[in-house]
Amino acid sequence: MNEFVVSELKNSIAEITFGTPKSNALPGAILEKLAQTILNEGSKEEVKAIVLKSEGEKAFCGGASFDELLAIEELEASTKFFGGFAKVLNAMRNCGKIVVVRVQGKTTGGGVGIACGADYCFATKSSALALTEINLGIGPFVIGPYVERKIGKSQFSAMAIDADFRSADWAEQHNIYHSVSESIEEMDTKLEKFLETLASRSSDALALIKKVSWEGTDHFNELMPDRIHMSASLILEESAKKNIESIKERLRVK
Repeated sequence: MNEFVVSELKNSIAEITFGTPKSNALPGAILEKLAQTILNEGSKEEVKAIVLKSEGEKAFCGGASFDELLAIEELEASTKFFGGFAKVLNAMRNCGKIVVVRVQGKTTGGGVGIACGADYCFATKSSALALTEINLGIGPFVIGPYVERKIGKSQFSAMAIDADFRSADWAEQHNIYHSVSESIEEMDTKLEKFLETLASRSSDALALIKKVSWEGTDHFNELMPDRIHMSASLILEESAKKNIESIKERLRVK
């Protein structure tokens, strides 16, 4: 599977799919394309909502691309990379359309941020999630405001510190997932029915719901430069590179 972002308009719903070979982890080029695609689809008058999903039946999103993190050697490139995650989340927040996210499997790091950036999120029972950035030697700084908005600062801090996986049921109880199904097939049946209903709704009403849902988040723009710098600078440390190599080796052994 190659790296890709594709979009398709179905019954007033823009369906955006991304995919990469390694657990749908996101390199910088895909982050940039994903953000731009969300904004492009959101600007179309005929689009009432956006569905964001990833390829395959396993991991929804493995967060940042380890290969790209290892290749980064200077602050400017690092800042650009982490800024890519900020662009995706900002696009989800500001595109003007309801964003529905479909989570079919485990998700970590930036993938959790995408789930939390959703206006409505479908998931399966196997869709456990974790903020694993501390394992690399950084933290979930860029996605933090979006995660905090859903689960609160205390729960966000706990996830950032222990890096443990939380179950899909936990995510539903803490307002990240809004519908949890036993299987992908069941989830997709529910999702299709939900989207049919969304397509019949008033565009103006949906746009206003989007607007009021994100009231009080304008300060996210002010937070981002510092948050991006936190991750961008920490990932350049030698200890972070060693942590990533160690994790990659454990994954190869598995």
